[in-house]
Amino acid sequence: MFTTKTKRLVNAFSVAILCWLAATGCDQKHTIEPLADDAVILAFGDSLTFGTGAKKEQAYPAQLQALISRTVINAGIPGEVSKSGLRRLPALLTQHQPDLIIICHGANDILRRQNLQQTSINIQQMIDMSRSHGAEVILVGVPEFGIFLTSAEFYTELADDNRLPIENTVLSDVLKVAAYKSDQIHPNAQGYGFVAKRLAELLKNSDAI
Repeated sequence: MFTTKTKRLVNAFSVAILCWLAATGCDQKHTIEPLADDAVILAFGDSLTFGTGAKKEQAYPAQLQALISRTVINAGIPGEVSKSGLRRLPALLTQHQPDLIIICHGANDILRRQNLQQTSINIQQMIDMSRSHGAEVILVGVPEFGIFLTSAEFYTELADDNRLPIENTVLSDVLKVAAYKSDQIHPNAQGYGFVAKRLAELLKNSDAI
């Protein structure tokens, strides 16, 4: 039987644990600096950013620009792996001086069964490079293409480690709906619109807009 003193100690310890969890952000929302009306956003990635499967003006960057009334530059290259993207990024950061970069990369690494630990390292370097140029960062998780279409685990780890907002399910959600797809791995115009809406919601929830 617990004594009254023991019960009090247990209750105090439980409260302390709850406070610690709250302080460390057990389910904390990661926020970014608000974007000015003239902010520049760099959408960086591969064919999923470029808009393969739809017209260029129907790709998610163009549709996101219309939703949030900020400039969104489409910097997607079909077929690009993260190693190549890492080499390409510095020039884009210098050229455009973005306030925010949306990183949606790694799909071709996954499709080509490359070492995903190295993919994670490459994307971490993209994050570091973007921040060193003064840009905020959000991530888009890419699914491991298969039966369940769940986002590769390292995207969540990167978001947590770097305290970044992440949209981790939108591509999986799109690719589960035939009406949203142009082929097995690419959205169509409607699908890219769905991606744009979810990213706009993420920006609002992250206090960016």
